[in-house]
Amino acid sequence: MEGTSQNKHESSLAVELGKMLSLHNCADVVVMDMKPLDFWTDFFVIATATSNTHMMGLERHIKDFIQENGLEILRRSRKSVNVREAELHPDEWRLFDLGNMVVHLMTAKVRSFFELERLWSAAPLIYQTESSQGHGALKASSHSSKSS
Repeated sequence: MEGTSQNKHESSLAVELGKMLSLHNCADVVVMDMKPLDFWTDFFVIATATSNTHMMGLERHIKDFIQENGLEILRRSRKSVNVREAELHPDEWRLFDLGNMVVHLMTAKVRSFFELERLWSAAPLIYQTESSQGHGALKASSHSSKSS
């Protein structure tokens, strides 16, 4: 019973984070439930930032959310081995690994290049903004989703 309660809490935190990003003008916010895929994390939160300045502000809001909810960013000293990823401007994709939740803040250019929603389309969407419902990568998903 405790595991079910913990899963609901984690799920609500992921959705709450998605809603917070939406309130701070992120476009195409989605929260994907990765648990059915036996993946290394339980949730992906993916959002599009409009500029580098916007990205920096969102990073501050995410860090505040993490602190307010007793979460922590896992720090790993791994260098990227993906040549394409290394070629990207570093301000175009920010990743926050929280263990059971991974937050991807991306520019529209990077998001359309990597198409994480299409790559992991078997994962159910548990939250998405109205703007994300028209996102090309999401059209491939046949899962029902909730919107606020």
